[in-house]
Amino acid sequence: MSEILHGQVIAAFGRQYLVRLADDSELTCLTRGKKSEVVCGDRVEIRRTEKPSAESTTVAQGVIERIEPRRSLLHRSDAFREKLIAANVTQIIVVVAAEPSFDDGLLARCLVAAHDQRLDALIVLNKCDLTDAAAAAHKRLKPYSAIGYRVLELSAKQDVTQLRPLLQSHTSVLVGQSGMGKSTLINSLLPDARAATREISAALDSGKHTTTHGRLYRIDECSSLIDCPGVQAFGLHHLSFGGIEEGFVEFAKYRGKCRFNDCRHRHEPGCALRMAAETGEIDARRLELFQQIAGK
Repeated sequence: MSEILHGQVIAAFGRQYLVRLADDSELTCLTRGKKSEVVCGDRVEIRRTEKPSAESTTVAQGVIERIEPRRSLLHRSDAFREKLIAANVTQIIVVVAAEPSFDDGLLARCLVAAHDQRLDALIVLNKCDLTDAAAAAHKRLKPYSAIGYRVLELSAKQDVTQLRPLLQSHTSVLVGQSGMGKSTLINSLLPDARAATREISAALDSGKHTTTHGRLYRIDECSSLIDCPGVQAFGLHHLSFGGIEEGFVEFAKYRGKCRFNDCRHRHEPGCALRMAAETGEIDARRLELFQQIAGK
């Protein structure tokens, strides 16, 4: 039996994965069984199933035997299924844009998911060269900067210099709606990204379909960036009411101060959160988003 090798999943398509080994060689791998819980960013143990000859130009094949313990797992869910997004990330970068208008409900959900997995969070407002639209988007993001979230404003087509130091020593995952300019951001940060994507497509023999699945790009020896497909929904069905409540970080000092211990922060008398929203201590829109998300 071949020896156990250790590597990291850098691309995924269905049950087929591209794994980078410690020596920087890459193997296309399958999993055992029909159901796979492997995701981009996973560190895995594999066995080689085919060793190419020195003359061969094909990538060696392997089978994933085990997923190593994860530092984090970012995922979304609805009442029927769960979608794994990325593993072992330390930072989530939510990309929104001046135009088209972004969904603040999706942004809030991403930040709750990040809090659940104890990830650093960064909001990037892209397309700030569109001055009028950028001013309106900036205003919508004020409640987030007010409660401590980092908000970086830039135009990916012009300059991404300010973002680079915020990626250092992180495995970051880039998420956002379609149309926010994530691909432009990736290509500005990593000029070789398109070439890497073509190589991954060729290795997995999956053509254009790899664009709908996560891909990990190495920035340097201690920093990586995972690009995910655009999302229009980010379900949090796997989180409890309390877990969602904790993800609204500005609610912390009001928790436990409602008249009723089981307050849902909707119509109950003596709700500390609703009173705080009425007095402007917390943003009313944020409370409305919480009610929508917690109501599932």
